[in-house]
Amino acid sequence: MKSLNFLTMLAFAGALLTGCASVAYVEKDDTVNFSDYKTYAWTQHDEQAGKKATELTERKMQAAVNAELEKEGWREVKANPDVLVSYDVLVERNEKQLANPVYSRSFARPFFNPYSRRWATIYYPSRFLGYDNETWQVQEGTLTITMTDAKTDKMVWQGWTTDEVNSKNLTSKEIQASVKSIFRKFDVAKN
Repeated sequence: MKSLNFLTMLAFAGALLTGCASVAYVEKDDTVNFSDYKTYAWTQHDEQAGKKATELTERKMQAAVNAELEKEGWREVKANPDVLVSYDVLVERNEKQLANPVYSRSFARPFFNPYSRRWATIYYPSRFLGYDNETWQVQEGTLTITMTDAKTDKMVWQGWTTDEVNSKNLTSKEIQASVKSIFRKFDVAKN
């Protein structure tokens, strides 16, 4: 009985932690057999419009992706890789909106009933009045990881996730969480 309660609590905790992760999306080429791929190499990260990721961020990003690919049995090579891996980070301002319902206060009113010659109470329940809309500025970061077949130069897999970030530079925690969220779907995509 104790083991059943423990397993139930463990399953609940796992579901709770999984629900806190950001949602990841995956696209893949259905004609590709992922069991043929075992090696990869990083492509040069593009410098777009003067926005260059810091070397530290780039190393952290590559280390996080390398760790996830090593779990899958892939290894990084310098010459003749099966797949070329690249990433892209987009941080942009966005508005987040929240609509809270607004209700009137409920109240009770005493009245005298002349037929029964007693005091009674009428209860007036709260009524829906509308919504109180709240809007605030947030920064959302989108991380996209792309895998391209090295021989055919054709994109074979792409995963991305969007989450709120604190600044234009991603922290180690944000990088780890986003990469893990994306590669959670890697098993599903390669079958």
